[in-house]
Amino acid sequence: MDLTLAMVIAVVVIALVFDYTNGFHDAANAIATSVSTRALTPRVALAMAAILNFVGAWLGVGVAQTIQEIIQIETAPGEGSAHALTIVLAALVGAITWNLITWYFGIPSSSSHALIGGIVGAGIASATTVSWDILVNKVAIPMVVSPAVGFLSAYLLMVAIMWIFRRARPARVNRGFRLAQTVSAAGMALGHGLQDAQKTMGIIVLALVAGGLHDGNDVPFWVIVAAASAIAAGTYAGGWRIMRTLGRRIIELDPPKGFAAEATAASVLYVMAIGLHAPVSTTHTITSAIMGAGATKRFSAVRWGVAQGIVVAWVITIPAAATVAALFYFVARIFLP
Repeated sequence: MDLTLAMVIAVVVIALVFDYTNGFHDAANAIATSVSTRALTPRVALAMAAILNFVGAWLGVGVAQTIQEIIQIETAPGEGSAHALTIVLAALVGAITWNLITWYFGIPSSSSHALIGGIVGAGIASATTVSWDILVNKVAIPMVVSPAVGFLSAYLLMVAIMWIFRRARPARVNRGFRLAQTVSAAGMALGHGLQDAQKTMGIIVLALVAGGLHDGNDVPFWVIVAAASAIAAGTYAGGWRIMRTLGRRIIELDPPKGFAAEATAASVLYVMAIGLHAPVSTTHTITSAIMGAGATKRFSAVRWGVAQGIVVAWVITIPAAATVAALFYFVARIFLP
């Protein structure tokens, strides 16, 4: 086995490890609200999220193509391939490292932006061309817009729910929205698979292109199967630390608020993935939607101290992952042939 093929296999395996960590890191995104309101038991919720993460991965490849386009990596086999594959490997190491750090401390940061930060950091460190227009238009702007839309939409939907059911008995309303949350949580899980599994597909195709084994014009069938399976397995493994943050520490959730947050967040994910091919963060979107739904009670109902810590993690995710990726690249470059 030559060096290029060995490196391609290693990078693909590590990409699937990232996909797995993405699953258990972000499992809370889809089910934290449903579990905290007792609409679903944790294991049932995780099983449902895992299955729908797998299904969601088959709904499109637009986000995967956007990930491929962020940096322009050479495709010639030989010595250049080893260097190109080192760039992809550095991007993955940056993303995985930041995922594990934030998972350990229970911080719902973005796996998507960790991966993007890793790609940018490795690209800059290696003097590879970074497509800044794509980064701004399809990453930076949606990164800001999606949480804002999630917050406002959840707020407005919750206001509408409160007005429509203002004369209904609270117990009956809660019972009905617990059932509705089964659907909204399923929508979130499907949207998570649609968004996040595609990002790993994009990085695997990038590795295949770097190794001169693919032209990058499509996503091979086996890549879709592998990425969908890895994120589903990771989701079923759980993400209990982050689930506590999303489900309990930001606001005291009830079934109507949980439904409003999940329904609006899922809608944003679909629009961004299918309509704009933008790799937005499921974490950012659901967290802001939870805040928006909670703010309808009163703004002080949202624990803004916890929210502030989450926002800080959002801000530093891309530069932190980029820094780790760049450092890894500089070390790995020493061992290149």
